[in-house]
Parts: sequence; structure tokens; C-alpha cells
Amino acid sequence: MSIIIKNIKELVQVEENPVSFVSGKDMSKLETIKDAWLYIKDGFIADFGRMKDFKEDEWVEETHIVEFDATGCMVFPSFCDSHTHLVYPASREIEYIDKIKGLSYEEIAARGGGILNSAKKMQEISEDELYESAMKRLDEIMYMGTGAVEIKSGYGLTAETELKMLRVIKRLKENHPLTIKSTFLGAHSIPAEYRGRQEEYVDIVINEMLPQVAADDLADYVDVFCDKGFFTVEDTDRILNAAMKYGMRPKIHANELDYSGGIQVGVKYDALSVDHLEYTGKEEIECLKGSDTMPTVLPGAAFFLGMIYAPVRDMIDAGLPVALASDFNPGSSPSGNMQFIQSMGCICYKMLPEEAIHATTINSAYAMGISEELGSIAKGKKANIYITEEIPTYEYMPYYYGSNKVDQVIINGEIY
Repeated sequence: MSIIIKNIKELVQVEENPVSFVSGKDMSKLETIKDAWLYIKDGFIADFGRMKDFKEDEWVEETHIVEFDATGCMVFPSFCDSHTHLVYPASREIEYIDKIKGLSYEEIAARGGGILNSAKKMQEISEDELYESAMKRLDEIMYMGTGAVEIKSGYGLTAETELKMLRVIKRLKENHPLTIKSTFLGAHSIPAEYRGRQEEYVDIVINEMLPQVAADDLADYVDVFCDKGFFTVEDTDRILNAAMKYGMRPKIHANELDYSGGIQVGVKYDALSVDHLEYTGKEEIECLKGSDTMPTVLPGAAFFLGMIYAPVRDMIDAGLPVALASDFNPGSSPSGNMQFIQSMGCICYKMLPEEAIHATTINSAYAMGISEELGSIAKGKKANIYITEEIPTYEYMPYYYGSNKVDQVIINGEIY
């Protein structure tokens, strides 16, 4: 099937010469075409241009072609959400009440809540139930403009339940149209029975979990929660060194709760991304300069937990790229709405709309290892796009927060 979208008010984030990511001052520059058309063929972006150059007779021989008139509407590349935990067994709104009453993230975790709460329920739920609930969440985020998503394990904390989560993610990959990347996060929290002797749990992650994950080809990446009260730099170093033997590149939870050394160990192991980054100073920024690691900020978690905000302006002004992701999970960021994440990038982190658009598309695509195929409007890339309702400017997308401004979704060249 082919699709032609005509009379597009503005075609946003076009690339004639595609790049892997956008850094520093370049993040404030956004290429668009006003009064545009876009041609999709066999699931890929085939061509685009200005309506004044559009030649109808070029496609006259097409046997099955769908046309859209996008008058007053804009077309964007779909969001790429590079950090989620959307396969989970149950919501955690009771802990939400605890947060309202003043308990901290660490206090809730210390008394068996948080990740350990989800881990307990994960052991009880069936794979089919997990799969069905996650499929609904994938549909939800797709219709809000997301075209690719990374999903982590980490609510298992035993070999059996971690593998269960990863099998569900693999099944989602096979059956949902979104592009999905899978990350093994066995080192998400320290099980209660290993508190005070977490090195033994790290041994289990390395010697029991990793070999099985690799043998069954269940994960694209490996992650560790390297932070205060969780896994140390030494723990993280051991796990990442072991993962290298299986060709698994890291994506690290780092510096959410304190200056943990997580950014430095992530860069040391050529992590695809280091995520959270609330505690990021000059030393961490210097470490990231010149690396291939994408600094990824998770506004939803900082907002929901009432934490300090990562110094995004300092990062961009230092010449770094920045990605934004939802951290969709039941405990600290119960939303996968990337439109809202984009808005928070502007409101809470003082990003320009252009910077927030890059951060939720091409840069977050890089943080998933897929920027060659997604994240911008470029010939040869997958046709994962959305058509907005009628909006006045592209700046309106982050400005008008709280409502779904997506009118039509196209994934892999198919209309949904």
C-alpha cells in the first residue's frame, strides 16, 4: 500500500542528510517544509517536498494508494520513547498516597514498597495477563504519537520471573506494530532477602540470569540501577563486564538520587544512554563530552516524585545532546504520554520547542539504537509518523499540554 499526504500545513523535522543525533546549539534548529506533501511506499518514506512541486501524474499507475488531505494539519515523525517499564503486574496508587503524605522514594522502598512491591506481584501473575495488559498500554501510547518504545524487565528479581517478563516483551515485539527494544534489568533493586549481602545477588544476575537471557536471545540491552541505596559502581562494573561477553550494550539508570558514579561507569562501558541524571555536575558533563552515550532525562519521574530537575540547559549549552523519555512505570511515572513529556521539557527544563522535539524523536531514537531507521522525516526511514489535528504552529505541540493533539497515526506505512 502507498500513502500520499497532501496540503500539509508544515512537515516537521525533515532531513535531506540524516544524522544519528543532534547536539548543543543544533538542537535549537528544526528543518520543516511548509505547504508540503509526503509519499509513503511499502512501509517507508519514499519522498516529500513542497506542494508547488507536487506532480500528481507520477503516481497515476499506483493500484492501491490512499490519499490524505492534511489542510491545516502538521505531520511529525512519531515519538521514540527510549526508557519504559510498561510491562508490569499492577498499579501502585496506594504508594502514591504515601508520597502525598510525605514519604520519600527511598523510604517506601526500604519498607518493601516500590520495585519490591511490583516484584512480589510479578511472581503471581501469568504471562498471558502480563501480555494483555501491556498490549493495551502499547495501543494507548501509539494513539498518542509514539512509534517506538524500549521496555525493561526488572520487576522479577529472580531468574524465573525476569525471564517471564522478557518472554512477554519478546511476544509484544512479534505482535504489536510499534518498534520495540528489550532491556534486561535484573539489577533493578536488591531483593529483601539479599539486603546487606547484595554481592550475592549480583552473582545471581551474572551467573544465572545473564546466561539464560543471552541463550534465549531475550534482550537487546542490559541495564543496572546504579544509584544511592541500590547498586554500587563496583556492582555495576561487574555486571556490565559480564554482559560484554554476550555482546549486550548497556543503558544505565544513573544519578537519580545522588552523585552515584553511574554516568562515569556508563561512559566507561560505552553505554548507549545514561538515564535520569538529576544529579549531574561539571564532572559528569565533561565525562559525557566526546562519548557515544546519550544523556537521557525522564521528566515524568522527577515531576511525579517531586525531585530536583536535571540541568538540561547546562548540558545543551556545553554542547551535549539530550533525549527525553517517559519512564512509564507504575511507581514513579505512571504515564507514557510523550506529548506531555515534550511539554515538561519546555516547562520544567526550559528547553525550546525545537530542542524538545529533537529530544523526543531523533535523540531518543539514538538512545534506542534505531536513529538510522526512525526519529525524523527522511527518505528510506520507516514510515512512523502522525498527523495532528489542525494546529497553528509546531510550537503549539508542547504549549497546549494535557490533550491528545494526534489525529491520525501511521506505523510502518499502515494506517491505525
